[in-house]
Amino acid sequence: MATTTTALSVETLNGRHHRTALTVFMIIVVAHWAEHLVQAVQVYAWGWPLAEARGVLGLPFPWLVTSEWMHYGYALLMLVGLILLRKGFTGSARTWWNISLGIQIWHHLEHLLLLLQKLSGLHLMGRPVPTSILQLVWPRMELHLFYNAVVFAPMVVAMVLHRRARAGATCTCAAH
Repeated sequence: MATTTTALSVETLNGRHHRTALTVFMIIVVAHWAEHLVQAVQVYAWGWPLAEARGVLGLPFPWLVTSEWMHYGYALLMLVGLILLRKGFTGSARTWWNISLGIQIWHHLEHLLLLLQKLSGLHLMGRPVPTSILQLVWPRMELHLFYNAVVFAPMVVAMVLHRRARAGATCTCAAH
């Protein structure tokens, strides 16, 4: 016996609400990406010391920059968003979305490692602060600019291809 419900499900997120869900997800992604870009401008263009370069939200709320919980929460949100919205993509758009998802899985694991170090007080390789694996060779600010770029770029390609798709689309995202 089938029942109708207005609750959001993976099917409705990837069907009739896919465009809205993708829009909300991308607003969050772009806002986070912008924070990292502003921090880079503060350091490289304006010459601010790294400790004072906190992006936009980090200036009035400095704890945001140093909170491993906040950074881990965002990495988890990205991972969950990429997983939940994946089913709505088909063909080469799905391939690009999967590339983004694969990179985000690694990025999430790096943030989990950082969070576990913060909680335990045991830091990787005896470092004085929580350190991710790739942070052993790249400074943290630059590494996160890189991570956000390599997750964001295939996501954008996937969305462009998805919006152009017509055959096999299960949602209302395709351009009309």
